[in-house]
Amino acid sequence: MSEHSHGGDRPPVSVRAEALEALLTERGLVKPEVLDGFISRFVNDVGPMNGAKVVAKAWTDDDYRQRLLEDGTAAIAELGFSGPQGEHMVVIENTDDVHNVVVCTLCSCYPWPVLGLPPEWYKDPAYRSRIVRDPRTLLGEMGLDLDDDTEVRVWDSSAENRYLVLPQRPDGAEGLSEEDLAGLVTRDAMVGVAKVSAP
Repeated sequence: MSEHSHGGDRPPVSVRAEALEALLTERGLVKPEVLDGFISRFVNDVGPMNGAKVVAKAWTDDDYRQRLLEDGTAAIAELGFSGPQGEHMVVIENTDDVHNVVVCTLCSCYPWPVLGLPPEWYKDPAYRSRIVRDPRTLLGEMGLDLDDDTEVRVWDSSAENRYLVLPQRPDGAEGLSEEDLAGLVTRDAMVGVAKVSAP
């Protein structure tokens, strides 16, 4: 899905964000390096790499996997990942028969401690409506083709519960370390719009 605004002739969000950053910097209200550090932290440290570590731990430790599925918030906190937007985590597991995908139909509720900042497409009204109405078609358009007999379950994230998909471990990854497994896991797989590819 392309980035666009929903206010007529307004420029795209990225252009407005750059203009705002330039204005704040020019007026001395923010230092570019501080802003860059904040963004880097959410993209690289607080972001999907945290979730990937959770997934890899679940793939290599059955006891942890069970705790994760029973109480996502507590199990994720065991690895040191918690905070705003991650207070009520529910983890849902993909299987051979069921594929889960997450949306927030009202706004863009998203588990920041394990996925970082939400991508633009996640906030797009087209994604938010179409994934509920016709998830299989939209997933196909996003590059994920599922077998006809795979059940697709859509989970609506909210302030009460934020969801993390536990993707299936790919075939061919049996001998990999937990760290190497984490390197395979993508943000999109933890939202449910992709699968984890084999190494």
